[in-house]
Amino acid sequence: MTLPMVSALRNRLYADPKGVFVHDAILMKCRALPKQTCIVDTSELSGGRSRRITYGEYGDLVERAAAGFIAAGVRPGDVIGIYLFNCWEYPVAYHAATLAGGVPTLLNPSYREREVRFQLENSGTTLLVSDAPQIAGINLGGLPRLRRIYTTRRHEGGNATFAELLASRSLNPPRPDKSPEEALAALPYSSGTTGLPKGVMLSHLNLVVNAYQTIRPGEQAGYCAEDVFLCFLPLYHIYGLNVVLNSVLLSGGTLVLMPRFDAQKASDVIMQEGITYTMLVPPAMNALSVAAEQGVFPKKHSVRVTKCGAAPLAPQVAERFERDTGIPIAQGYGMTEASPVTHLGFIEPEFYRPDSIGFPAFQTECRVLDEGGSEAAAGESGELVMRGPQFMSGYWKAPEATAEVLHDGWYFSGDVARRDERGFYFIVDRRKEMIKYKGFPMAPAEIEAVLLEHPAVRDCGIVGKADECAGEIPVAFVVLRDTQKASVQMQSELSGYVGERLVNYKQPREVRFVDSIPRNPSGKILRRELRSQL
Repeated sequence: MTLPMVSALRNRLYADPKGVFVHDAILMKCRALPKQTCIVDTSELSGGRSRRITYGEYGDLVERAAAGFIAAGVRPGDVIGIYLFNCWEYPVAYHAATLAGGVPTLLNPSYREREVRFQLENSGTTLLVSDAPQIAGINLGGLPRLRRIYTTRRHEGGNATFAELLASRSLNPPRPDKSPEEALAALPYSSGTTGLPKGVMLSHLNLVVNAYQTIRPGEQAGYCAEDVFLCFLPLYHIYGLNVVLNSVLLSGGTLVLMPRFDAQKASDVIMQEGITYTMLVPPAMNALSVAAEQGVFPKKHSVRVTKCGAAPLAPQVAERFERDTGIPIAQGYGMTEASPVTHLGFIEPEFYRPDSIGFPAFQTECRVLDEGGSEAAAGESGELVMRGPQFMSGYWKAPEATAEVLHDGWYFSGDVARRDERGFYFIVDRRKEMIKYKGFPMAPAEIEAVLLEHPAVRDCGIVGKADECAGEIPVAFVVLRDTQKASVQMQSELSGYVGERLVNYKQPREVRFVDSIPRNPSGKILRRELRSQL
């Protein structure tokens, strides 16, 4: 296969994104397919029945929720937080927020109080959609702009209910004061290549064009209106939000939601709902391979393709999954800053390379630069640098961080890649500092900041360690204060200290005591030296 052959296949978008807002594109699809099933919510299982919503019903729910937001005082540019596990209320709140002129910021539903408060305060969130169990025990007082909380299924205190949000019938959406190229459609938080989480400013154009790039008309791994997609990937993550939610609905397909991954339940849902397309990450592929070997995953199913992304896919994991399930794999690649897709694999037999991230998405330019900043030859590794209409305008209130990764329209990924003679791309090494646990990125600096608050810690450094099940696990190197003694008890205490303040997967799985943390003259941790000790 040659580049011209692929270019002839990947040569257009699903539709014209010019001048299109995310919610308008969704509502157009709702009007075109009013009786087709849009969303199946398996979190509402009762007597074996799920909540099923047609496209016509979904459009009505979005418009009613948007009217509720406007009645609550939402103005164009106001930030609306969504802090939920996957459920039908999540996409309704998201699309209603943008229809009302708001900017949704999406919170990891497993976040602890520290992380929740940081994102709500940093983003300037005015309204929050959550549920009583989600916010139980979290102090949301004192946040300067937060004025109302809506809860979806269980309610406590003086919070408004999601039903109240839907009670309004008269929708008078605000006149857009910005174009789709300028207006923000999402403010997810990412640590980028380093540092603490930063809001990623994604416009309506960014998301719509990337959804149209992802749907890929004419390709076997493209999305079809006849497809039934399984999604247990969290919708707060850009993979779940745009590769799944927006892209599936814009294709006219049916989206089946699970609150979280469980191999047994996923296997059951695949059979019950006639799933044809699954969205996975490498650890989930491993788990489904085990389920297939144990006879849990069905031998006869209707899944025609699976998409894998969010973390590097080891060749042996791909081979085992395809052997055990019979499902071909279209690997992809991207990052939150690119809405997120930049590369897409194929399942056409003549183009099939599950070990590769494939070719760039339509309208996406890519370069592989060596250490001197020159183009690397085919087969040689270098930093992957890209540009296209799906890339962010920058980080929220962080111009210096923006300037570190965006140069003359090119995004410097920090990832090491190579391109072969036929044009296939391969990721050689992950971002320099980021740790990927089951596909979820974490910044070492965030964990280090928490550890340094412990009275026993003088200095510390966090690095990732390869793990067969999780991909990577965080390992802490700690310098104790003179009055403290290294012990198994102290290891447990420090690990638990992080676990109480950050989401569970950021908790160090190992704590190693050292005399000093290696640093360069400017004080930056030399993580490669710490990794060498592993």
